Amino acid sequence: MQRSDQAPTLRLEQLERAYAQGERLIEVLKGATASFYPGEAVALLGPSGAGKSTLLHIAGLLEQPDRGAVIIDGINCGNLGDAERTRIRRAEIGFVYQFHHLLPEFSALENVVLPQLILGLSHTEAETRAKDLLGSLGLEERWDHRPAQLSGGEQQRVAIARAMVKRPDILLCDEPTGALDAATGRLVLEALASVNRDLGTTTVLITHNAVIGALADRVLHFHDGRIAREEVHDRRASIEELSW
Repeated sequence: MQRSDQAPTLRLEQLERAYAQGERLIEVLKGATASFYPGEAVALLGPSGAGKSTLLHIAGLLEQPDRGAVIIDGINCGNLGDAERTRIRRAEIGFVYQFHHLLPEFSALENVVLPQLILGLSHTEAETRAKDLLGSLGLEERWDHRPAQLSGGEQQRVAIARAMVKRPDILLCDEPTGALDAATGRLVLEALASVNRDLGTTTVLITHNAVIGALADRVLHFHDGRIAREEVHDRRASIEELSW
């Protein structure tokens, strides 16, 4: 929950982004502004094609805005060079997408170990952390399986482990249950709620499903390239309370 005595982990200020489509300029973001605080879960709710994914890509330093600022832990990332932006993205931001994007030739365990090796951890430490996290997500008997041998929900939980194993300050989720059935989606949402609660990661989840928004501390309603309104919850709903 937002607290006046805390600085935001992530602050988006007046983001603007447009794309050329032939001779036409499509304005996707029109001054989007939002703050995300330590340990909270925030749902970004809006219709498909409204620009939510563009906002998330810019927040995750995968894309530059035309105007505006992305501030992470008090640092204006627009003032940084490519190498420092890449370092922040690798070390401080985790991503979970609608489709898991696991490396098909590697096992579940190897998919979670590899990002840690890139950050410089030893193989022993990386494997220990990967096994611990996969175990906490109910995958202790599946870590030697390749993605094609896993169910959709298991693949997505491996993707969550891969995003979380580096213990990022920020977790950005783009429709993480969009390709899953309701029962499998519940398992994935439970996994996301668990890592948010246990690790205190600032979690931002894009969805067009208002029911999922009930699991968050806040819902930001996205419309016409801006945050149109904010809905603050006194408490998060539990998975069992959701009516799909």
